[in-house]
Amino acid sequence: MTVEVLLADDHAMFRSGMRAILDTQDEFCCVAEVGDGSAAVAETQRLRPDVAVLDVRMPKMDGLAATEAILASPGNRTKVIVLTTYDHDEYVYRALHAGASGFLLKSLPPEELITAVRVAARGDALIDPSVTQRLISRFATAVAPPVEPPGIAQLTPREREVLQLVAEAFSNAEIAATLHVGEETVKTHVSRILSKLGLRDRVHAVVYAHLNGLVRAQ
Repeated sequence: MTVEVLLADDHAMFRSGMRAILDTQDEFCCVAEVGDGSAAVAETQRLRPDVAVLDVRMPKMDGLAATEAILASPGNRTKVIVLTTYDHDEYVYRALHAGASGFLLKSLPPEELITAVRVAARGDALIDPSVTQRLISRFATAVAPPVEPPGIAQLTPREREVLQLVAEAFSNAEIAATLHVGEETVKTHVSRILSKLGLRDRVHAVVYAHLNGLVRAQ
């Protein structure tokens, strides 16, 4: 199936570069390029692409406000990936809490942009590894909450172990290798974790684990 993508960045050359990267893959179709956040919201609501890739710093409306507007729109089905030159914590938190399916630095290699769009299109999510590691370090040094978070009791010991590995930025393949199980088994565990905890996707499982002190000290 073709994955329709909208690109939003106020630098035309960077937009063209992203489009050129995505155009190397037959599965992607760039349906629009826009240069500001307001246009990103309007065109996303009009075209309803599968994935919108938004820069944080844009005129008229920044990428974070645009992300919030897009994902709060009734009936929205577009997944949003946020790109930025800066990995400020405030940017990460706003993007993830709004429901973004990815937060990546603009210095990422071309193949990682392709992977990010594929991951978002299939309903999964990811954060730039360098950002993930910093978040892990930050939350791992915080005092753990005295009360076990709601919903954790519903998880089996194996599901809790999978959740911890997801929060530590392990891919499904890495989790499978670590636990000596198949990738389909890992996918089943992740799906059940999301359902039991009422979480939207993998990124929100990471946020949940961090905020509730479930990440193991590094």
